Amino acid sequence: MSGVVAGFSVIFIIIAVGYVLGRRDVLGPTGEQVLSRLVFFVATPALLFDSLAHADLSVIFSSTLVVAGGSALLVGLCYLVVARLWWHRAIPEAVIGALASSYVNSVNLGIPIAVFVLGDASFVAPLLLFQIVIYSPIALTAMDLTVLHDRSPAWYAPFVQPFRNPIVLAGLAGLLPAVTGWSLPEALAQPFHLLGGASVPGALLAFGISLNGVRVLKRGESPRRDVALATVLKIVVQPLVAYLIGRYLLDLSGHALLAAVIIATLPTAQNVFTYASRYQRGMMLARDAGLVTTLAAVPAIALGAALLG
Repeated sequence: MSGVVAGFSVIFIIIAVGYVLGRRDVLGPTGEQVLSRLVFFVATPALLFDSLAHADLSVIFSSTLVVAGGSALLVGLCYLVVARLWWHRAIPEAVIGALASSYVNSVNLGIPIAVFVLGDASFVAPLLLFQIVIYSPIALTAMDLTVLHDRSPAWYAPFVQPFRNPIVLAGLAGLLPAVTGWSLPEALAQPFHLLGGASVPGALLAFGISLNGVRVLKRGESPRRDVALATVLKIVVQPLVAYLIGRYLLDLSGHALLAAVIIATLPTAQNVFTYASRYQRGMMLARDAGLVTTLAAVPAIALGAALLG
């Protein structure tokens, strides 16, 4: 339980600092947008490259990857079906909602909770790889094709567009050293490490700045029904799906099953708000879902640990 408290305390403190910066207008009227773009185009690609370049592929490609990837895709698809077929949401907003309901905060919450609650940070690695190499490219390509093009894209656009996205490129580039065993010289690797260190706090600060002057879940402004659906899917359904996949398809038990469920219960990543800010679509949905799922995840993780631990 101490790991849960410690992990969430870090998040809330940095978000609070961002809120104060926004409240006092320290970074000016465009501070949140500039910071979000810095995180999207520079810091996050550097973090992904640095993380994957040193990854142990034998740990990453495990049953945990199947649980993490399968539960995220199934839950995201559930949101898309409801948002598109029943609520008739536009594709960009539906994609942001799908990410809000299934894209796990695997770095700034996942790592400390994996260390303090599960006793091993490697439990987060498969999920991190899945989100970087598979989930983000799919979602960002959909956003690129539906937001950044005023006319119908060419037939080859879905194949070309991912290679124009800095996050996708960084993830793929980071896999090359991991696969080949080649290491960058320290003088070249260190800049990626330093720049990547700004990704998590930068995203949290931008999120805090966005809370200034707004009321979360405000009637008439916030897409409250969308936020509610994303929250239920993220905090309730995704852990349940992870349990079913792990227990009945992969025959996991004990600590391995506990790890799969706890990781799936982690709240929406602040990356989702960064993506929404980049494309200026679904920002209130990403912001409100990020905050609500973060608050709801505290008792949910504690309950999951008590039931399965």
